[in-house]
Amino acid sequence: MANIYETEVAKRFTIYNSLFLDLPFDQIYRTGTLLPILSEACQNGFKKNKTPKEIIRQFFEELMADKSEEERHDLLFKMVQYIERQVVLFDSIEDASFEKFNDIKGKGTMTALIARAENDHKKDELIQKLKNFSVRLTLTAHPTQFYPGNVLAIITDLEQAIRKNDLGDVDLLLRQLGKTAFINKEKPSPYEEAVSLTWFLEYVFYPSISDIMIRVLNQLNIPLHDWENPNLLKVGFWPGGDRDGNPFVTHEITKKVADKLQNSILKCYYRDIRKVRRRLTFHNVESHLIKAEKGIYNTLFGGDGDVFKSKDDLLAVLYDARKGIIEEHGGLSLELLDEFILKVRVFGFHFASMDVRQDSRKHDALWDEILEKSEGEAALETYRQGDEEAKIEKILSIDKLPEISALEDPFHREMLESVKSINYIQKNNGPMGCHRYIISNNQSVLHVLEVFQLNKLLLADGGDLSLDIVPLFETIDDLANAHGVMTKLYNNKVYREHLRKRGNKQSIMLGFSDGTKDGGYIRANWSILRAKEELTKVAREEGIDVIFFDGRGGPPARGGGNTHNFYASLGPNVENREIQITIQGQTISANYGKPVSCSYNLEQLLSAGMESHLYPSSENSLTEKQKSLIDEMAEISYNAYKELKNHKQFVPYLEKVTPLKFFGMTNIGSRPVKRSKGGSMKFEDLRAIPFVGAWAQMKQNIPGFFGVGKAIEELEKQGRLGEVQQLYKDSLFFRSLLGNSMQSLAKSFYPATAYLKDDPQFGGFWDLMYSEYQRSYEKVLAVAGMTDLLEDSPLSNQSIAIRERIVLPLITIQQYAIQTILDKGKEDTALQKLILRTMFGIINAARNAA
Repeated sequence: MANIYETEVAKRFTIYNSLFLDLPFDQIYRTGTLLPILSEACQNGFKKNKTPKEIIRQFFEELMADKSEEERHDLLFKMVQYIERQVVLFDSIEDASFEKFNDIKGKGTMTALIARAENDHKKDELIQKLKNFSVRLTLTAHPTQFYPGNVLAIITDLEQAIRKNDLGDVDLLLRQLGKTAFINKEKPSPYEEAVSLTWFLEYVFYPSISDIMIRVLNQLNIPLHDWENPNLLKVGFWPGGDRDGNPFVTHEITKKVADKLQNSILKCYYRDIRKVRRRLTFHNVESHLIKAEKGIYNTLFGGDGDVFKSKDDLLAVLYDARKGIIEEHGGLSLELLDEFILKVRVFGFHFASMDVRQDSRKHDALWDEILEKSEGEAALETYRQGDEEAKIEKILSIDKLPEISALEDPFHREMLESVKSINYIQKNNGPMGCHRYIISNNQSVLHVLEVFQLNKLLLADGGDLSLDIVPLFETIDDLANAHGVMTKLYNNKVYREHLRKRGNKQSIMLGFSDGTKDGGYIRANWSILRAKEELTKVAREEGIDVIFFDGRGGPPARGGGNTHNFYASLGPNVENREIQITIQGQTISANYGKPVSCSYNLEQLLSAGMESHLYPSSENSLTEKQKSLIDEMAEISYNAYKELKNHKQFVPYLEKVTPLKFFGMTNIGSRPVKRSKGGSMKFEDLRAIPFVGAWAQMKQNIPGFFGVGKAIEELEKQGRLGEVQQLYKDSLFFRSLLGNSMQSLAKSFYPATAYLKDDPQFGGFWDLMYSEYQRSYEKVLAVAGMTDLLEDSPLSNQSIAIRERIVLPLITIQQYAIQTILDKGKEDTALQKLILRTMFGIINAARNAA
């Protein structure tokens, strides 16, 4: 396999990369010929312990001694642009070879699982599980995608040209790439973010989800028409509904995005119904399909005639056509219509389910103003002085809200309008269009009931609330207290009655990103698993079906990495009726950006849920002794991370040395870098994406490994290294945990920042990080029994190695600029521009770095 990768990817990259030198653009030849020289200078320079500043200056002195600083920086900028396009080329070559390195019918796919289940006489059990299971991928607008839409389109075409080995097309597309801007001139609006993601819905998720479901049902010999679970694979959507810290998301945006989603799915239906009509030209069939086509057209474009107000209206017409095929034409070509009907049942008129999300502290403040306006300042003061039980009783006793216009805070007026927009979506797009309200930073029963009562008063009109309230537990303390909060909530009579009417289902979101930021790598992942076990236990005791929604990012530091192994390893003590995860930015385009990769990765998640049920294994179930061992490691790791986090230079380092502050200038997302307003940077206000991304830019990747080496070393000192090694062999969870941490270590490159060890302010802090990097590198290999990182994943290893080699000049240029600014003791506009621009290539090359 490694040899195939060398031929299909590495050598092809070398060949196609040479085409850049022939591009007819100004100075492209000069840039392209000097870049390999700089790349070699970087490799050799770091081996000789030179600083980035020394490497860049020596390069200039040898090749551009007569040029001004402005001309030198201009060349560096052109090299940055050149490397950005090399990264695109490499991405496209890897994507074009996807099927050659991923067995699309092998382990982790539904084809392989069905064959195994049939062989083991577990087919019926598999079918029953599929009837009650669901995978939900929620697309978020989190800013980790640096490619604008026009570049993504070129990437798609470039991949196709490479698949066909069409040198002429590749050359033409590289020329187009050379003329196309890689950055947005302005920040996208939340609506523009939504529009860019609906492209993936229309052209990737729509065909991929349909294909998987049709293929699986056919392999299991289940008639499509008889399938009971259209929600087996579904998509969630955050752009336009996620208000947590994003002041640009308004209720008008929410409604506009909902309309866009409906418009997009109707376009898909319109394209499909025309194809179906070409084949089903029979008496008492075609007339119904013409009616369906016209209805979709009128609903979509506003033409004269009947429109469809819901998916049920459309399905009724399609069922009439189906009846005609069966009764009058012997079921001829029935499968074509049944496939289309299944798509309508799956995607409805909503396409993807929007979630509304807001921070608990905003609800606290809103209720304060509601109480003050309704009952006066004295009542508000009494409320504030009461305990949680008293506050809950008060909130649930309120049966009427003041007029929205009566509230003085415009943000609070907007919050109420936002809740009301849920009614608009459910009415126009159907109940699945928006059926969840997520509470960020949820810490108490009160936080859940504040949202419940607010939505009930605004949406239910005295009836039942058709909305699920989803608490999000993020910090280590909140994760530890989550089961206690939910126990109290289940015992609240009002809320329990609401759950009964919602089918006794409770969704709970768990935040990997903020958990890692708060507690470090091992503690966050372990805290989430333990929280899931405790929450499962409580829910089962109370007769509640709990559904876990994981807020995961791309990199291991934010819950990314190998998701199949993670979900296959959860064991019987974690409820797995559904797998729900967030995906964002690069993870969408890299893992789900093409139908073949989307289908493959969706199947990996689906089969993981099936496997853990059908084939429970001892390596998926941790013993009490194993749990105790991980507990010890998590505590040691947590203390090491806390010591680093509490270091007096931790926040100053992030603020003054790393490119953290530049994330807000990249124009890739509508959300601010931090939640609070004001100039001073506070750790608790930092968003997880720029936090993790800043460490990735520095090639230090602290959130992905810090404390791992310390934990292993402490147990080794106690003579217990053998226990950890045995745990690695016996536990898929622990193996996945360390395997993902290896990725973070493999993408680290501390020689690039070694100059900081001599910095009077940050030298000691850098030494602390580097020592833990060395320790983690050594100890992880010792536990895994390997001589090199990712030894058991040679393809990942090769891919990372090539990507890191491509961007090494970018890393050096960025650190040269940072080092020069630090030495000068003041900001420099030209150098800041270099830092900002290098960020794009470094992030894009990693694909899952933020």
